[in-house]
Amino acid sequence: MRDSGGIGAGRSCAATNASSDVVLFQATQIAVVDDDESVRQAIDNLLRSLGFTVRSFASGEDFLESHRRRRAACLISDMQMPRMSGADIQATLAAEGDPTPVIFITAFPSDAGKARALAAGAVGFLAKPFDGGALIACVEQALRRRSPTPELA
Repeated sequence: MRDSGGIGAGRSCAATNASSDVVLFQATQIAVVDDDESVRQAIDNLLRSLGFTVRSFASGEDFLESHRRRRAACLISDMQMPRMSGADIQATLAAEGDPTPVIFITAFPSDAGKARALAAGAVGFLAKPFDGGALIACVEQALRRRSPTPELA
């Protein structure tokens, strides 16, 4: 992530009044799937600093096999990973009728990939490196889309 700048080839999520909106979602669980540990850690640190609960996974398989996945109010996933792509995760969720909103992040943005992801219902598509504020705007949009927000048990 970068501290300033745009989101490259990403979809811009509408900016909101972050100071009041983030408070509404504190303690909400967000799932992060990325094969790069440093990216997972950076996103985890950002989201936890705002009061979110974060569950990180090194692969799509780990996420889909986790008993905690149903508690996620939002999924942030890398698009290109070994074995299972972010698009594969999104397709699996859709096939299971799981309404978890998805935000994609990628180091290899393409117009075709972005179009497919957004057509399949992704909330955002951010090119790495991306602005932390852009990610938070996408998370807030995803949490508004998901109603009701699952309870944390």
